[in-house]
Amino acid sequence: MSERSGLPPHVMSGIDSPIRETRLKGVGELARVVVGADLAMAAAARRALGRMAGDESRAVAAAAAGMLERTAIRLDPDRIDFGTVPRVTAQLTADIAVHGPPLAAVSSVTTSGPGLDATLDGDRLRITWQPRSDWLDGTVTVHGPCGWADVRVTGAIEPEPLTRMLIEELAAADIDPNAARVTVLVSQPRRRAGAGALISVLVALVLLGGAGVAFALTNGEQPPAQGIALPVESPTPTVTVAPTVKATTAVPKVRLARQVASVDKPTALRTIKVGREPEGIAAAPDGRTVYVANQGARELSVIDARSGRVSTVKLRTTPRFVAVSRDSQLVFVSMYENDKSGSGVAVVDAARRKVTRNLSTGEQPYTLAVGPDGRLWVPIHGKGRLEVYDADGRSQHNEIEVPPNPHAIAFSAPRRRAFTASHESNAVGVVDTRTGKLYRSIPVSRAPHSVAVSPDGSKVLSAGYEADSADLIDAATLKRTGPLKVGRDPQFVAFARDGKHAYVVNEGDDTVSVLDARTGRVTATVKVGGSPRTVAVAPDGRLAYVTNGADNTVSVLRIGA
Repeated sequence: MSERSGLPPHVMSGIDSPIRETRLKGVGELARVVVGADLAMAAAARRALGRMAGDESRAVAAAAAGMLERTAIRLDPDRIDFGTVPRVTAQLTADIAVHGPPLAAVSSVTTSGPGLDATLDGDRLRITWQPRSDWLDGTVTVHGPCGWADVRVTGAIEPEPLTRMLIEELAAADIDPNAARVTVLVSQPRRRAGAGALISVLVALVLLGGAGVAFALTNGEQPPAQGIALPVESPTPTVTVAPTVKATTAVPKVRLARQVASVDKPTALRTIKVGREPEGIAAAPDGRTVYVANQGARELSVIDARSGRVSTVKLRTTPRFVAVSRDSQLVFVSMYENDKSGSGVAVVDAARRKVTRNLSTGEQPYTLAVGPDGRLWVPIHGKGRLEVYDADGRSQHNEIEVPPNPHAIAFSAPRRRAFTASHESNAVGVVDTRTGKLYRSIPVSRAPHSVAVSPDGSKVLSAGYEADSADLIDAATLKRTGPLKVGRDPQFVAFARDGKHAYVVNEGDDTVSVLDARTGRVTATVKVGGSPRTVAVAPDGRLAYVTNGADNTVSVLRIGA
């Protein structure tokens, strides 16, 4: 009753009725309360709708789920690109419209990304960026009683000026140092390699020719008289960015980052050498780093996502799986030996690349994950439970009994549900994240080793290791579609960032199956290294990383265009 406290008695009696039609009317009453000005009552109505989304009646569950979606918080636009800005820029701002009922105003905001900050004021989200590193690929998350929504924020700083030697070489190449203006035409201003070289030439000319040189990056059109104008292609909305501290070059506009579309047939680009027998892998939310747990080397590989360079962090015992905090500052590594001794989680400071502490957990901590609220969830394979820790990993928050033996955990934030792949139970457990209790178990293909939830929280995918198949589950109705035939010994699953495709890592035949996330149809089978174990999708959706346990490598796949 506590989750519905504050609701009018006639509403509570309606949603508790054994008659389906009465419960349907109760959903309509809750819908009116959710959009009302009484925030406490609106929050209670949202919680009640969440409970009714799991109603035994499909019609009631669908009506409640639909109302949850219609009253969820939405951000417009959901992507911001500040473009390439001068190094002297002190701060940039952009405003985002917040849509939702009055209850959305009580949401909180978290950010991940260097120099990124945000504040929520009613129906406006103001994002600020103080450029501190060469590039930004961060996230602003708004979360509260109306669910959560993300804004991806990107940007870059101009490269350092050329050395004097290169400037002299440019002068020797008969480039006029007294030119009053230079116009550069590029077709893709967001590609860093080409744009960076062009901007470096321009900086050299500025050094040679003095302050009278101006420049513009365009899409083949004549640039404006002053400043840098990045034209926005209709119908993409524009966001005006005004530096709060005066810079030498004004940046009046930015173009929103284009949605990266996942492709039917990914391409294998290259492999990266890591430690012995890599298992778990995770891409940091800021997009800068990929982490790999090397079982055979007792070390964590740290891959620079841009250069591919690898460094290592030594661990006290055998690492298994990896997760990264939402702000990218902490890395969590589950560990245990084959005899189950040494069970725990290493907490690594991402900046210092150093283990700061080790958590003691139950036996065999498995594929751990960070929830929408930032807390760390650890499946305890040997005991049939989940352990939930605070965001910094310092103290345990909760224990949740689930069907044995939990292999992995994934979250549907809009549904307030967590899903766990329970290996020996041949089931996916559904946990109500509001109550911290098991809500239901869904039978799936034999020996589910992994589970993933689509970015919009609507679909769940599990991998049946001993059945050579996968299963899709509707996160609202909990209806299962499958089995879906994939490769041999499917070990791990993940979704594309746009939610249109899903990936199944098949350890038995060294492949990754690509699925149409709507139909479950296999659109491609991609060959990777020996004994592939897990996959991580980059935050920008362009790349995926697959660990190859037998080859001591990570395969890099281009999955988005």
